[in-house]
Amino acid sequence: MLERVAEGTRAFWGRATPHDAAVDIAYQTAPTLEGPPSPRRGLPALKLFEHIRAPEIPCYLGWLNYWSAAASQVIGFPDPTRDAELLSRARRTASGGWVVQLTDAPLDLDDPTHLDTLKRTYERFPEIGGRAAP
Repeated sequence: MLERVAEGTRAFWGRATPHDAAVDIAYQTAPTLEGPPSPRRGLPALKLFEHIRAPEIPCYLGWLNYWSAAASQVIGFPDPTRDAELLSRARRTASGGWVVQLTDAPLDLDDPTHLDTLKRTYERFPEIGGRAAP
């Protein structure tokens, strides 16, 4: 469904994530009363979408990720030598984009392997969330 909606609307990127994980992910960008975001679980702080240099750059990751051909190019996906694990759970779309599933089961950040996968994926793609140097 994510793929059909994203391709049908010609989206640059999109994601689908279980609610509990999405709440943790929201803290990566949600400003607090004290100021900047306060990410949970050691996740990186992300820029608000209006501060990301190009609309093709995904603002954050989810369990299922849709990256258009343009988004894939700007973040550098796929690199066969670096992305073997992600490619094992990814498929190419008709328009040349990708649907990338981070974990076999729905993302559960109480599962240490899922949390580690999310952190490693952020490390692999510093452009996501506007974290790369301009």
